[in-house]
Amino acid sequence: MNWGILSTGVIAKNFAQTAQKMDDVHIHAVASRSKESADAFADQYGIAVRHGSALALAQDPDVDIVYIGTPHNAHYEGMKLMIEHGKHVLCEKSFTTDAGQAEEIAALAREKGVFVMEAFWTKLCPVYRDVERLIASGEIGEIRAVTAQYGYTTAREARKFDPEQAGGTLLDIGVYAIGFACMMLGYEFDRIQSSLIMNSVGTDAVDAIILRKGDAVAQLTTAIGANMPLVGGVYGTKGHIDIPDFKNPQRVSVCVDGKAPYVIERPFEINGFEYEIREAMDCVRAGRTESPLMTHAQSVAVMRIMDEIRRQSELVFPFEK
Repeated sequence: MNWGILSTGVIAKNFAQTAQKMDDVHIHAVASRSKESADAFADQYGIAVRHGSALALAQDPDVDIVYIGTPHNAHYEGMKLMIEHGKHVLCEKSFTTDAGQAEEIAALAREKGVFVMEAFWTKLCPVYRDVERLIASGEIGEIRAVTAQYGYTTAREARKFDPEQAGGTLLDIGVYAIGFACMMLGYEFDRIQSSLIMNSVGTDAVDAIILRKGDAVAQLTTAIGANMPLVGGVYGTKGHIDIPDFKNPQRVSVCVDGKAPYVIERPFEINGFEYEIREAMDCVRAGRTESPLMTHAQSVAVMRIMDEIRRQSELVFPFEK
């Protein structure tokens, strides 16, 4: 299956590095806004075909599926262009900038009969299949609370916070915490509460989010500009599951009825990106337009939650005004 890559940024490099180590993946082409950038990326990763625009990539007859790693504000237009040209799509999270765009993309994929999936690699990590079984079995009882926190510092704050690119903590890493909470509690909540600390350019730097569903609550904290331990947890009436590095875990610790915890380990074959790549290809080969593990409805639901969080803090990007 021939892949194309739209973007030459950091996340696209991670994708290329992973794909190079997978026997059944071939990166046929890369596209950037400049031919020079595409050439430099292609030289680094041994990619034969280089395009200086997204349209040229979309029109490439030898490309089967496209990985989109552009900034958030460009996801919708990039996916739309590829789908209209019959390309399957794996698009980085956050899927779009709002739920309306996500719904449009899902409908267009169904109409054109092509596969589209949000590259929410967290959900594809193998250890989460074990977590799902644990919860379904009732081993930790009824879930009462979910927690997640994730924060980092970066020299690229100007890029990460850029309102013109739909920057800020929420769409960049808040999606990890929200997606994790949805994986544990489902994708609909009775109540959404949030408090965002805004920065000088008008995007969010620190997010505190509470999601309430029946007798359970998720408490989530994410930040760009603060160094936080990357941890998640699921707490039930009989026990709890501790998940270090919840966004891409390889192990979880389970404690039931106060007994000594036991550990479940599922080491990555490469680095964790391989599972979303493989899922996308498996679905394309099966003729699906969406993944049963990461559905369109789930991507739309997460975007709806983030829409409400933005509404509460009046976070509007310049291109939305």
